[in-house]
Amino acid sequence: MAIEMKVPPVGESITEVTIATWNKKDGDVVKMDEVLCELESDKATFELPAEAEGVLRIVAKEGDTLPIGAIICTIEVSHEQSAMSNANAAPIPIIEVAPVAENSQLKAQSSQLIEIKVPAVGESITEVTVSSWNKKEGDSVKMDEVLCELESDKATFELPSEVAGTLHIVAEAGTTLAIGAVVATITVGAGAVATPSVSTPVSTPQATATPSQSESYAAGHASPAAAKVLAEKGIDASSVAGTGVGGRITKEDAQSAVGSQQSAVSSPSIPTPTVAPTSQPVAVSIPQSGNRNQRREKMTSLRKTVARRLVQVKNETAMLTTFNEVDMKPIMDLRGKYKDKFKEKHGVGLGFMSFFTKAVCVALKEFPAVNASIDGEEIVYNDFCDISIAVSAPKGLVVPVIRNAENLSLAGIEGEVVRLATLAKNNKLTLQEMSGGTFTITNGGVFGSMLSTPIINAPQVAILGMHNIVERAVVVEGQIVVRPIMYVALSYDHRIIDGKESVSFLVRVKQLLEDPTRLLLDV
Repeated sequence: MAIEMKVPPVGESITEVTIATWNKKDGDVVKMDEVLCELESDKATFELPAEAEGVLRIVAKEGDTLPIGAIICTIEVSHEQSAMSNANAAPIPIIEVAPVAENSQLKAQSSQLIEIKVPAVGESITEVTVSSWNKKEGDSVKMDEVLCELESDKATFELPSEVAGTLHIVAEAGTTLAIGAVVATITVGAGAVATPSVSTPVSTPQATATPSQSESYAAGHASPAAAKVLAEKGIDASSVAGTGVGGRITKEDAQSAVGSQQSAVSSPSIPTPTVAPTSQPVAVSIPQSGNRNQRREKMTSLRKTVARRLVQVKNETAMLTTFNEVDMKPIMDLRGKYKDKFKEKHGVGLGFMSFFTKAVCVALKEFPAVNASIDGEEIVYNDFCDISIAVSAPKGLVVPVIRNAENLSLAGIEGEVVRLATLAKNNKLTLQEMSGGTFTITNGGVFGSMLSTPIINAPQVAILGMHNIVERAVVVEGQIVVRPIMYVALSYDHRIIDGKESVSFLVRVKQLLEDPTRLLLDV
């Protein structure tokens, strides 16, 4: 009886795979769950284990691209072969070896390969990127031990081990995977360790040759993306050194080889005497000084998503920006008078963000359209103020949310700002801490920005931009005085916020900031 081995479904967005390498040859006897070959898609590499024990018949060769469900090979299951193998194993002259072989076979059969897949981390997240591996290929891992970090467009997650066993990495660091894709496999039991001891009494030369082949079977093989680059430039894969797992040639290796070939071809043409003296003499005769190297880095999932959403907001909203200026002297005088006692009592510093957040919450209650959002043909009004605070994290811009900021005191807001900013810097923010939000405040002033037009954080319809504080000459009660002035900007979606509402909202924020006692008296 022949069992057909087909290409398994490996992800919703993956429709075809390429056979990267065969670990077995045509006609080899294979065991249950033994890895036959590696299948490579545009996102990751997967191992194909044997579904039964028998003789392997290869249908598709290395490099062939197959759709999901296509036949890769067949396994001929024969009861006679298993009976013969048992008969041949009986007359081994050393009696003590037989129980060891039987125990090894039992251990191999008891071993189990567990697939570690990308978990569902949020409704709006469809893919993640393997940020970094905490373990190496072949390491022994324990239950719940962190294997790697997965990075989405919103946060970074730790992937723990589901079982204890030996780790086999499927997706390298930097690989982008869909939800449900295989990240790694873990071999549970002693099957992988006991397999060499079974083959040792049969043939010593074969036993010593097998490990070297298994360690280097991927060497010199190009990934589909790398093979395409090399084929376009007519470069032989055997002349390219691979830096991937097991010596596999990655796309970056192929691009480096193309660049080296182009520089080697172009450099001899510079001193060629046939070039006319009047043909671009400056480019030929003047050498370039200094470092002119270039480097390429793959965009992170967070950066790609931020870029896509910002362009989407610009294209899908009627965004306008209105400006005003705020005299910060009253707040600065208040901070200078009470900041030490404030920190002594509450344990946090008294910053500008708490005043702006409090003022925004009061203004949002008076102008509910600024605190709303658009859902299809409906406007969703919010009776609460979840204020998003834009924070510059090591991996990009993140926007954690202060929940029900309208009910918090100045000390409560400052405590939340410090907590969320610390989590952002350590890449520990969760999806719950970044989801939602009805209005956003961004402070470009900490970087020295004088004026800007912030982009709306969809699906919100407005965002307030703070800027740096500069002493300027202004007229107060007919007198020219020097005051610390900050420009503020309100970007809003003109589809549901009229010009009158936006200007009135910003003026109300200005009034509350220039007279902070209004915040305390709620007037």
